[in-house]
Amino acid sequence: VVSDCGQYMAAEHCYHSHNVMVPLVLFLAAALALWVYFQTHRPKNFPPGPPPIPVLGNLLELHLENPIADLERLAKRYGNVYSILLGTRRAVVINGVGALKEALVNKSADFSDRREDLFVRRAAHPKAHAPGVVLSPYSPGWKEHRRFILATLRNFGLGKQSMEQRILAETHRVVKLLQQSDGKPVDPQSIFHHTSSNIICQILFAKQFDSEDEFMKFFTSFFRETSKIINGPWGMLYDSIPSVRYLPLPFNKAFHLFKMSHERYLEKFIENKKTRVPGKPRHFIDAYLDELEKKKRGNTESLLSEDQLRAVLLDLHFAGTDTTANTVLSGLLYLMKYPHVQELCQQEIDRVLQDKPEVSLEDRVQMPYVQAAIHEIQRTANTVPLSVFHCTTRDTDLLGYSIPKDERIIPNLSSVLNEKGQWKRPDEFYPDNFLNENGEFVKPEAFMPFSTGPRVCLGEGLARMELFIILVTLLRRFRFIWPEDAGEPDLTPVFGVTQTPKPYRLRAQIRSSLK
Repeated sequence: VVSDCGQYMAAEHCYHSHNVMVPLVLFLAAALALWVYFQTHRPKNFPPGPPPIPVLGNLLELHLENPIADLERLAKRYGNVYSILLGTRRAVVINGVGALKEALVNKSADFSDRREDLFVRRAAHPKAHAPGVVLSPYSPGWKEHRRFILATLRNFGLGKQSMEQRILAETHRVVKLLQQSDGKPVDPQSIFHHTSSNIICQILFAKQFDSEDEFMKFFTSFFRETSKIINGPWGMLYDSIPSVRYLPLPFNKAFHLFKMSHERYLEKFIENKKTRVPGKPRHFIDAYLDELEKKKRGNTESLLSEDQLRAVLLDLHFAGTDTTANTVLSGLLYLMKYPHVQELCQQEIDRVLQDKPEVSLEDRVQMPYVQAAIHEIQRTANTVPLSVFHCTTRDTDLLGYSIPKDERIIPNLSSVLNEKGQWKRPDEFYPDNFLNENGEFVKPEAFMPFSTGPRVCLGEGLARMELFIILVTLLRRFRFIWPEDAGEPDLTPVFGVTQTPKPYRLRAQIRSSLK
């Protein structure tokens, strides 16, 4: 009897457990299904895109080492405005001249914000009240900073002969280094990062740094390392799947490096503040502090602050170094790959400059082919392929699609620089893409390597000056040759927030006309 009773009670317990477990499992399954639905559901009239899978979204559709080709493939399938799910985070990808101009120019007030939860923002500018200018929300504070920065850059020589002289002085350092190489293969990577960094440092700190200076060595390495992480696989993973952010993964290296960069800017800030004379600015730091004190004296509401100054220093130093250096490196690589283009540039340079001791920016108008070659270098180098991600400021629409407020926007600049119908030969390195039938330089509207609209790169004017003066000066003195034992030049870039050529070596042979 006892045995039968025990068996009965066990069966009864099993029955009740079963009755409890079934509803619980059904409830959890329903909750999971609802979670998956809301995570992957596209709102009404939202841009189309590939079907996502739970947790990963469309990440398996993208080659995270370099997703450019995959984004182009999806545009062919879904159109110039489509959506993807990066993990659990939605994004709208905008492709082509028409769609990008409509969003970033015609509807710029709707599409010019920045998200505060992006990896690059949290790593580069961890203080919420000091977002810098590149990653700052679209706000009166951002507009105030942008106006001030542009005015200060002009005050310190942007577009003027004094800036030309600074660029020439740094370029002469490069000429000296290449002459000392005596035609033997050299690695140009650090040379050009040092050059472009020193040019912007003269504005920021009124100082030139030796290549062995610890400050310079840290930042030239820092820019190369972090640019690869930000839009690389680990940065993408951080932005796509929030649950991995607390794991000891490689993106933590970027947080560490950015922290070190802020510490170094703080040292420079304290050092310069000791010798500052109010009202007599020597460099950008002084000018910013003068403006900050002026706002305080007038009790004017402003977002200027010392923390924000250090954030802006990072923005200007990074943007003023990495993009220009990588474009010059790409340029020399292409000119070695296509020596006939190099030779045509040198013939035009010789014809225009003749006995003139140095090139000047005003010589551009007489060098249509050189201008075309430099712009073609920028087009094919595709240095900032996905710009910096934007965000919508309010509910809006684009080409018939409804896009909610706070939606992540990816401007695919690469799609414009290679768009069929916009270029004579979009898939080739072809300077004639920028020449009309009369051999005159023209700039198609699809040329937007610095983005477009209110968020266009702050350093565009300086970059144009540097590229022209540096490349013309070097091509006038040297013939650049690919080393015979190095195989074929590899034009495939290393993807990042800025793309860079794979490391290479070059030979700089002094031209026979100068021997």
